[in-house]
Amino acid sequence: MEDSHFWDNPAKAQKVIDASNALKGWTIPWNELKRRFESVQSMLPEVSEAEEPEFFQELVDELNQIELKLEELEIRKMLSGELDPKNCYLSINSGAGGTEACDWALMMARMYERWVTSRGWKWEVIDLVDGEVAGIKNMTARITGPFAYGYCKAEKGVHRLVRISPFDSNARRHTSFASVDVIPELDEAVNVEVSPDQIRVDTFRASGAGGQHVNTTDSAVRITHIPTGIVVTCQNERSQIQNRETCMKLLKSKLYEKECLDRESKLKEMSGEKMEIAWGSQIRNYVFQPYTLVKDTRTKYEVGNIEAVMNGDLDGFIHAFLKEYG
Repeated sequence: MEDSHFWDNPAKAQKVIDASNALKGWTIPWNELKRRFESVQSMLPEVSEAEEPEFFQELVDELNQIELKLEELEIRKMLSGELDPKNCYLSINSGAGGTEACDWALMMARMYERWVTSRGWKWEVIDLVDGEVAGIKNMTARITGPFAYGYCKAEKGVHRLVRISPFDSNARRHTSFASVDVIPELDEAVNVEVSPDQIRVDTFRASGAGGQHVNTTDSAVRITHIPTGIVVTCQNERSQIQNRETCMKLLKSKLYEKECLDRESKLKEMSGEKMEIAWGSQIRNYVFQPYTLVKDTRTKYEVGNIEAVMNGDLDGFIHAFLKEYG
């Protein structure tokens, strides 16, 4: 990279930089963990649990933190797919059940936003349709962070809620469903061709909060890819042009993901590997009453502290999925 002719070929130079950054993403955290472990190791002979219990506990806590970070690196090692390192779009759609399902979709959106924030990633809502009474009918957020798609793909599927509904005056137990889809964000280096005659573009009046502009102009955009039936929408940008650009990015990302997954599926079939669980299957149950439990139907991983899960503590579920299916 220090060569004076390095930037003569920008595309080639960018590939070298991307490869360098990818390596740094492994070497920097590994060297930092190694340094922290060696630091603890050097201090252990000088302290005993009996003589300095507080300092000894600090060293134990540090070792526990190192172990957690090491497990995170081991999980990342499983994310070797072509799409795994990319940013992604996460979509939530409320299922049947009216207001109750819309409220569940909103609860899930908050859960994922808190999980994303806890990892130091960026959460940006690009499309949202409010429910008629409460909650949301659907939403799409852009998630920016290292291996965002690799981690978030574990959440694809149907999520089931069981609780006493706050919208039921008789305090009866209700079951609600919401589905999650995740697609990778396309890199600028990846070119996906979409012919104008392959798409249908519809405009409509955006719904929800946003002032007079949102409610009085046909700024929202829906694009349908006719050959595949893929539909994408966006209404959160201020203009129809911006919404159309965002829609095209989403569509190209979906088409790119479909191509990559089809290719991976064929390779797995030829090698006899276990197939990926298909999107659309029920993957997790969240039970608030008569007991509290969150259980993944794929891995059987479960947690009794449902409040922690709803506050974004999802790593256990995601790690269990990646260990089994990653």
